[in-house]
Amino acid sequence: MFKKILIANRGEIAVRIIKACHEMGISTVAVFSEADRNSLHVISADEALCIGPAPAIDSYLNIDRIMEAAKKIGAEAIHPGYGFLAENADFVKRCEEEGIVFIGPNSKAMQLVGDKVRSRQAMEKAGIPIIPGMMGILSAMAEYKSEAQRIGFPVMVKASAGGGGKGMRIIHSMKDLETGIEAGQREAKSAFGDESVYLEKYIEEPRHVEFQVLADNHGHVVHLFERECSIQRRHQKIVEESPSQALDPELRAKMGETAKKVIQVSGYNNAGTVEFLLDKNKKFFFLEVNARLQVEHPVTEFITGVDLVHQQITIASGEKLTISQDELEQKGHAIECRIYAEDPFNNFLPSAGKVFFLKEPSGPGVRHDCGIYSGCDIPIFYDPILAKLIVWAENREMSCQRMINALDDYVILGIQTTIGFLKDVIAHPQFQAGETTTSFIEKYFAQWGGKEKPEEARMIAALASAFDSQSKSFGPQVLTARDVAPSPWQTLGKWRLGGGN
Repeated sequence: MFKKILIANRGEIAVRIIKACHEMGISTVAVFSEADRNSLHVISADEALCIGPAPAIDSYLNIDRIMEAAKKIGAEAIHPGYGFLAENADFVKRCEEEGIVFIGPNSKAMQLVGDKVRSRQAMEKAGIPIIPGMMGILSAMAEYKSEAQRIGFPVMVKASAGGGGKGMRIIHSMKDLETGIEAGQREAKSAFGDESVYLEKYIEEPRHVEFQVLADNHGHVVHLFERECSIQRRHQKIVEESPSQALDPELRAKMGETAKKVIQVSGYNNAGTVEFLLDKNKKFFFLEVNARLQVEHPVTEFITGVDLVHQQITIASGEKLTISQDELEQKGHAIECRIYAEDPFNNFLPSAGKVFFLKEPSGPGVRHDCGIYSGCDIPIFYDPILAKLIVWAENREMSCQRMINALDDYVILGIQTTIGFLKDVIAHPQFQAGETTTSFIEKYFAQWGGKEKPEEARMIAALASAFDSQSKSFGPQVLTARDVAPSPWQTLGKWRLGGGN
């Protein structure tokens, strides 16, 4: 087993990995940009090294800097988390050449599944159902137009080198194709360092269902069931759950075995996720392989009792899987909400600034994977995800109510967040009924305005700032529901917002 692991990431996922390493008795090394010097992942790790200026291209995407840090600090392995270099085959290859273990798939598998076009080709050859679309990367816009006509509108522009909704565009007509492709290429270049995009048929109102898979270096593969990820905004998942309401035992077994076949065809090892689209007729299509730990992995951990980060590290160290398919089962129901620093009153634009106060939700069946603390700064340079709130209960109805209660208990002051929006999503009758497709947000929340006016939010932030100035501490401090009693709402006494009768 490893003695020291470098985490090549930031935010909540870096904190999550650090905690797992400490549980396993492994020393941790954080890397950080100049903008993240006082971030929670830096404070949480045993050691930390600055790897460059704030822009990701100069720090978290700088392979040379990260490799120099790993060698300088004596790390035996690197965990990439998700995003940044997590699906970069060149980074994996560099680790292999430098004799540092990459906690993820091997470079050959990464190259295959990371290239969405080559991956589609391999799956089609293996008899796995795929969505109609391009089978190669093109260079001329005229060729893209010809392919779009062959596939038929609407089409989806997708980045070949990565996922997470980056570079993705839905194109409904030929007149919008060129600008859509160019916008997708720019976003893909910024996110993954590769502007390659391809086209595939856009399936309207599908469900997005993915299967978690583990594969060791000795040929053993298991799936850990599905996650329903259909609640998406701008092609980015914001709510995930398991089990999926769309799957019966027969379909679940069939999709699970297909997911395992995808992994075997790819020569894949470590943790991965096989994503499918499920149409109205319960016909499923291979979408892609996410060759990393997923943002929504805690949902699977709740329903199976398997710690996926522990498994990643154990597999990377060369050990065999100790769990078999027939031992795995789904227990209860889990839901995750992603908490973003975004302004719901301003088209969900990123909301940077200082977190004046954080009160974490807690209680039975409540988990909070968090990358912030009271007093920390949220920079403008990175993905605005702050935390993930995950709940588990015996059934879906109880899980939904537990999530609503937990969101009610969740307080982040000083910046705008999506907490109120997410509570309305979970409480919506169609969500409660399990009627979720990828068009859910567009259909039911296109005009969402929330229950709190922007001016009220600003006044609350000002009150939080005043509270913060009266409770300065020496150095960064993580304030949670356990640490803070009472809350600022209670200590402020009787007060009301002005301007109304």
